[in-house]
Amino acid sequence: MRKTFAGRWVGVLLAGTCLTSTAHAQQPAAPAIDAGEVTLDQLSVESEGGVRPEPQGGVTIGYLTKQTRSATKTATPLIDIPQSITVIPREQFLDQNFQNLTDQLRFVPGLVPAQGESNRDQVIIRGQNTSADFYINGVRDDVQYFRDLYNIQRIEVLKGPDSLIFGRGGGGGVVNRVLKEADGYRVREIVAGGGQFGDKRVAVDVGDRISDSAFFRLNGVFEDSGTYRQFGDLTRYGINPTATFLIDPQTTLKLSYEYFHDNRFPDRGIPSQFGRPYRYRDNIRTFFGNPNINFTNVDANIATVQLDHRFDSGVELHSQLRFADYNRYYINTLPGGAVNLAGNAVTITGYRNDTPRTNYFSQNDFTYKFLTGDIKHTLLGGFELGYQEGLTYRQSLFFGDSLASNVVVNPLRPLTFAPTFLRNNGTTDANSRYNLGVAAIYAQDQIDITDWLQLVGGLRYDHFDFSSTDRRTLLTNSRVDDPISPRAGLVLKPLPNLALYTSYSVSYLPSSGDQIGAFTPGLVIAKPEQFENTEVGIKYDVNPRFQLTAAAYNLDRYNQRLADPNNPGFFILSGKTNTQGVEIGANGYVTDWWQIAGGYAFTDARIASATSATIVAGNKVGLVPFNAFTLWNKFDVTREFSVGVGVLTYSHTFAASDNTVRLPGYTRFDLGLFYQINDSVRAQVNIENLFDRRYIATADNNNNITPGAPRTIRAQIIARF
Repeated sequence: MRKTFAGRWVGVLLAGTCLTSTAHAQQPAAPAIDAGEVTLDQLSVESEGGVRPEPQGGVTIGYLTKQTRSATKTATPLIDIPQSITVIPREQFLDQNFQNLTDQLRFVPGLVPAQGESNRDQVIIRGQNTSADFYINGVRDDVQYFRDLYNIQRIEVLKGPDSLIFGRGGGGGVVNRVLKEADGYRVREIVAGGGQFGDKRVAVDVGDRISDSAFFRLNGVFEDSGTYRQFGDLTRYGINPTATFLIDPQTTLKLSYEYFHDNRFPDRGIPSQFGRPYRYRDNIRTFFGNPNINFTNVDANIATVQLDHRFDSGVELHSQLRFADYNRYYINTLPGGAVNLAGNAVTITGYRNDTPRTNYFSQNDFTYKFLTGDIKHTLLGGFELGYQEGLTYRQSLFFGDSLASNVVVNPLRPLTFAPTFLRNNGTTDANSRYNLGVAAIYAQDQIDITDWLQLVGGLRYDHFDFSSTDRRTLLTNSRVDDPISPRAGLVLKPLPNLALYTSYSVSYLPSSGDQIGAFTPGLVIAKPEQFENTEVGIKYDVNPRFQLTAAAYNLDRYNQRLADPNNPGFFILSGKTNTQGVEIGANGYVTDWWQIAGGYAFTDARIASATSATIVAGNKVGLVPFNAFTLWNKFDVTREFSVGVGVLTYSHTFAASDNTVRLPGYTRFDLGLFYQINDSVRAQVNIENLFDRRYIATADNNNNITPGAPRTIRAQIIARF
């Protein structure tokens, strides 16, 4: 079998307390391999990337991840998890060479990128729009900003409500990034690239052992790039040192600190006219607003301590302590409405948002494996403590000497340089400090009744204590919620490589919303929203390096707020949405020379009960296509030369759930060319939108619509030495 750039087989990181490299003079004692864990013999891999050592219980072969701990908090093969999961390993996002997390997620069945007001990552998972359901190693990373992939080993998208594992939110699913970590292996890697629109980027990855019991690794990135949009530019840089200490054969301590800075030009896109994007084929680059004002910035400091310990009793502790401070704000101008019927006027409005936040989280998981007769149990118990505090402060932008709330421009000349003034209007503009205390306990049992029948079940209890103080009136509003989130699943395995499953899960979203912030009297009395998911599916390991999956589900969202017409500022909790869908996924080696990643999703996301005067029963949820087909292929033509071909096909969507602005469907092709210069260096060229298709990529609402990028060429060199 051929060896490609991914490298040789190097071993497996089995579970938090164990590094399996035989080169370690001192290492924690390896746990006995349970029947549910992936072994090297089962993988039978001698080729191509082989089995990579992975943090957080991961085992990856090329584009296929076989095992993770994120879905159950225990190292579990994906085939034994009764849940739809898509994992994007590092090899795949290096091959595709996308520049940010949101674009990388386009090849995940059932997930649709949202615009996020062009200042943050935002996605729609199974019809649920979220900017908060992002995690790092299973710990909340919920601030609104653009995340980079320079220090990431893999991206995990877990679909369906999952409050048992992740806590509040996660109604459609969550996106979890797994960090690279110091694992004792020698790493020397530089990834440098550039391309159209002034794209310039370099990332470094250096790791080694200081001694037989102390390992170090450093990842860093710097990027200074333009974009295909007029005035678009971004500068970001980050550094992430990590260290691992093997304290004794049963105890491992891991440390990580990241500083990440990102500033860029936020661009809210183009308006609509006559219920469709305004001349979008002519406005791929055109900016609407004042280019001298738009700016977004984040400075993130994220420190993590992880302790893994095995007690003599056999109980395993996995504990994480996370401190994260985000200094974040943005200011933007944007189209404030549709282009008028005459086609000679559109309004421009603007505002500034300051949303700094500090997070403190402690997660503590205890796992114990035991037998009752012939029945195997993997029992998990744990608790989480958290505290979040921050500010939500908004200022409206006023134009001209009259301080009007907007300015009118000609859409054929949509720039404005009118004098502007920012101020908090004292009514609709937020100005509040908030804090949220979280305490949770949870328990789960994974039961192997026989080799062919497995059960998983658990409960989580959360205590949310949220309060918000208006800095103008000094009035404090607060609310306490105590939701209980169940999860149950069954896995039937007629063959060792074939699993049929069914599952039921529930999540809650407190009335403070997806992004905690200002708390009004109307929100204080509003019950949490509830997500309820029923799912059936199948997972089939065609061979040890190729997996096919399919899932069908029904997801209901209850207690959505409908404004009370008789009590302004208060709500009727009668809103409901329903999503029914089918997802098919394929990942791994179809043959020794052909890898694929992607799948198909049919998603029928509907408003089941009105959530506003215009978002009424029967409407489709905004930005969710009925049909989406995404597939990335990589063909090894020769030992040195490979070709990647990607296709994205979306049926039409609506910009918002009122269904008044229709976004056309589209098909886009991408191309990758890879050449292995020698054992240490690979060169590649990626062409996004190969045939220069004019299309709409995403939107934030009916008049903030983002045209897709034209044909874009990027090149990079990956050097390992």
